[in-house]
Amino acid sequence: MFDLTAASTGNNEKTLKSNGISYVKSYTISPSHAAYYPGAIPMIVKIMFSPEGGTLYGAEIVGKVGVDKRIDVLATAIRMGLTVFDLEELELAYAPPYSSAKDPVNMAGFAAANILKGDVRVMHWGELDSLAKDSYVLLDVRMDEKCQQGHVDGTLHIPLDSLRERLNELPRDKQIIVHCKTGLRSYIANRVLVQNGFNAANLSGGYDLYQVLQYQYGEAVNMNEQMTKQE
Repeated sequence: MFDLTAASTGNNEKTLKSNGISYVKSYTISPSHAAYYPGAIPMIVKIMFSPEGGTLYGAEIVGKVGVDKRIDVLATAIRMGLTVFDLEELELAYAPPYSSAKDPVNMAGFAAANILKGDVRVMHWGELDSLAKDSYVLLDVRMDEKCQQGHVDGTLHIPLDSLRERLNELPRDKQIIVHCKTGLRSYIANRVLVQNGFNAANLSGGYDLYQVLQYQYGEAVNMNEQMTKQE
């Protein structure tokens, strides 16, 4: 689709629901190759898997470079009946222009395995609408400059680096729902909060996925601005 590639394999959510199959989903956003090497482009990876054992049911990826390579790996994994724990251990080709040492497929496996092992509880942006507004606090743990570039209305901002020193600013009688840019820093923040007795959850996909869901990612921003001007 223009300069984007969208790929899928296995079962999607609609198919799983229609067949009464219980599943868990997770989102990861990874660079197409090593981030320090010029030209790395983010790709959004979504996987669906069994809550008992982590058998991979389906996968969807949107990005630009390297999407076909990763969907081939995931399609093979589904065909062979592999689990998200197997994805963690896959040895895949590595060189900075082509991938990170931990490939996006590995990262998807890490995130999913953390969910199944109980190391982190995830929540999805679409689930927030079902929660009472006064029952949770949305916490943004990105750096100051990232938050200034855009944020979700009503979010409390405490950078991860100062979270431990500012825990007293968070209510203990509400759920703390954490997000960062893509989910990594918020995972660390979630671990800090849980270990300090808070009821915390990590927003899967972070602020980047929120932008996608709001049609405010990349060229969509300019498109929205043009439509507003035309109106």
